[in-house]
Amino acid sequence: MPSPGTARLLYGNPDATQEVGPVSSQVLYSENESVAVITINRPERLNTLTEEVIDGVAVSIDRATVNDAISAVILRGEGQNVSAGYDLDVFLQNNEASNSEIWDPVQDYRSMSANVSKFMKIWECPKPVIAEISGWAIGGATDLLLCADLMFMASDAHIGYAPSRIYGTPTTMLWVYRIGLEHAKQFLLTGRPIDAETALRIGLVSQVFEGEELSVAAEREAQRFANIPLNQLALNKLLINQAFENMGLRTSQMLGTFFDGIARHTPEAQRWVGDIADGSLRDAIKNRDRPWGDYGERGR
Repeated sequence: MPSPGTARLLYGNPDATQEVGPVSSQVLYSENESVAVITINRPERLNTLTEEVIDGVAVSIDRATVNDAISAVILRGEGQNVSAGYDLDVFLQNNEASNSEIWDPVQDYRSMSANVSKFMKIWECPKPVIAEISGWAIGGATDLLLCADLMFMASDAHIGYAPSRIYGTPTTMLWVYRIGLEHAKQFLLTGRPIDAETALRIGLVSQVFEGEELSVAAEREAQRFANIPLNQLALNKLLINQAFENMGLRTSQMLGTFFDGIARHTPEAQRWVGDIADGSLRDAIKNRDRPWGDYGERGR
């Protein structure tokens, strides 16, 4: 994995790596020959998602999209975890500051659908996007990462939608389209994390690598796309994506985003948020996961 504070490519010519102007301190962007790398840079907070991170990823995708020298994009996290989902401390503070005593579902939908639109820039980018799944990819991070075209996973990594248990539903709702009905129900109804072996078996990820090989493998694959014309890549990606959009992807996302707001405002969810306010986020997550023996109960 890249060392902290870097966004350098490990494959190809390191002298060609360029920092192409800062996106923000929380999102690094670099280009090396035909590959752009986007790095979520909040390792001290497990690369959790904030408004700055979400905006930074979207801006970075736009940069790679308009640069005809770029054939493929890599999305990764700095340090040991790609992303542990939304930063709930920040998310709850923002909600408390912006919400009135009466929840407005339309305002909630507008806010969350803005995030979905930024996540879907990855889906809509005409160039292949490879996501590196290292450490833990949890909750809202999966809404982002599952928009990628290919997912390469470290052998010791896990991915899952823990908010299925309380306080959320998937907003980009790509789970069912990527893994099918049976597996989507298996993992979304329970919120159980998926290990790398299982993720490969059910077709959620493309390939699995030892942790130290993950970035090298992703970069090697990304470099190969330079051998295919950009228009050919764009046409093939659009054709594949359109098949899934014809299956109702955008409607599923609309419902997922509405239901996410509802799930965060059920009596049970509000009591859970109250527990966070009265105690600590870590304790609330441990209590959520204790019956299952995973995530916060197992430790990360």
